[in-house]
Order: sequence, then C-alpha cells, then structure tokens
Amino acid sequence: MTDLTALSYTSEHEWIAVDGDIATVGITDFAAEKLGDVVFVELPGADSAVTAGDVCGEIESTKSVGELYAPLTGTIVEVNDAVVDDPSLVNAEPFAGGWLIKIRVEGDLPTDLLDRAAYEDLTA
Repeated sequence: MTDLTALSYTSEHEWIAVDGDIATVGITDFAAEKLGDVVFVELPGADSAVTAGDVCGEIESTKSVGELYAPLTGTIVEVNDAVVDDPSLVNAEPFAGGWLIKIRVEGDLPTDLLDRAAYEDLTA
C-alpha cells in the first residue's frame, strides 16, 4: 500500500507523489468516494503543457462530471491509459493503479500543498 503520509495533496482533492522532477498525480480516495462509480476519464495527451490551476481533464461518474485540475506547471510525460480503458480503477485503486498523469515539473512546487493531516482536516 502507498504511504499516504509521503504524498502531498491539493484542496481540489488530488494527490501528488514527487520523484525528482516527475510528479505522479491522481485523485484521492475521498474524491473517488464522493464521485461515485467513475465511468469515463479524459486526460491530456503526452507532451502537453499544463499550468497549475488550469483544467486538464475530466472525470465522469454515475453521479456527476468533475474537472481535473493540473496541480503543477510542467509537461505531461505519461498518461495512465489503463484508467482511460477501465475508469473503475480510479475507485478501486486511487493511490495505486488509479493514478492519472505524470508531469515533468517546471519550477518550484506550489506552497499551498497539504500534508496528509491537513488534507484530512480539510475533508473532515
């Protein structure tokens, strides 16, 4: 299992795992539960530029349609095609097989990222 305390979180319910200049991004278990059964995921293409705070994709569930916001500025280096093919992975494995995109980060990480305790406080 992923060490949830090693991740950073956004107030838009995304998690970020940084390894060097590559950040893996997904939505949290809280977001996946609130969305309900995910039935469609649209992600940006590899080599796309993304800007922190801008919409870069869409997640559709049986309950609603939600936008995916880029939590960081950089270039998409990989997209999880398994999630596009089987959107239920977002619900089943939000911190593992349900990751969404990998971004080569440009510049510093945002200063408003949350640790696990702060994210839990936000969602309490």
